[in-house]
Amino acid sequence: MIKIGDDNTLKIARTTSVGLYLTDGEKDILLPNKYVPKKFEIGDEIVVFVYLDQEERLIATTLEPYIYINEFALLQVSYINEYGAFMDMGLEKDLFVPFREQARPMKEGHRYLVYMSLDEKSNRLVGSSRLNQFLDNSELTVNEGDEVELVVSHITELGINVIINDKHKGLIYKNEVFEDLRTGDRVIGYIKSIRPDGKIDVTRSKVGYDGVLDSAGIILAELEGNNGFLGLTDNSHPEDIKTVLNMSKKTFKKAVGTLYKEKKIVITDKGIELVK
Repeated sequence: MIKIGDDNTLKIARTTSVGLYLTDGEKDILLPNKYVPKKFEIGDEIVVFVYLDQEERLIATTLEPYIYINEFALLQVSYINEYGAFMDMGLEKDLFVPFREQARPMKEGHRYLVYMSLDEKSNRLVGSSRLNQFLDNSELTVNEGDEVELVVSHITELGINVIINDKHKGLIYKNEVFEDLRTGDRVIGYIKSIRPDGKIDVTRSKVGYDGVLDSAGIILAELEGNNGFLGLTDNSHPEDIKTVLNMSKKTFKKAVGTLYKEKKIVITDKGIELVK
């Protein structure tokens, strides 16, 4: 079955003057000439993105869109008309966001985090910046310690609100942010804790001992790239540690302790040194 708004692996069924017709065994779909590979044979499989063209016909493309169905992405508004906003999604056709699906009135040229879904009545891909309706923490599909994919939603005084695996809401506390994250960024994170009310605390570093090992590796790499010396100690200011290593002072101290026990470093009043 051909999936609109997603990648599909289809077979080349026949060639015509306007392009290749691809099939899933039940339905044929056109891949226009501009996207036809230089070399192909009938029966070859090809990965294409499928959507409806301007005339509401199924069409295939080898272009990679900025957003896929049931996912979030930061897109720019191309233009606005009396029906809503049209956002650049990396294809010839823009993503339509009706006025009723705009969390706040969109402006041409501005970027907004949106969710793309399929309108079952029209079979059209539509966008929405009313994000909460697509997120649910009542039935969680993650556990503490899990590695997850995060999308940065918005930044508050408390920290960075993130979307977890395109399904749940989470938060990275401000004092655990050691990098410049912006709305729309996709990064890897880890589930730090899940509260009884379903709220999820997230971290960018691995939880527990694995996280310490990762941090120790970062410190070793920094030492090796700095002639075996790093001018950071237990007395260093947290901001200095954050600037150099992108980690908290607490994590730094744990990682240094691990490296010291493994006899990989020596600790001095001026910093830490690699054992020669």
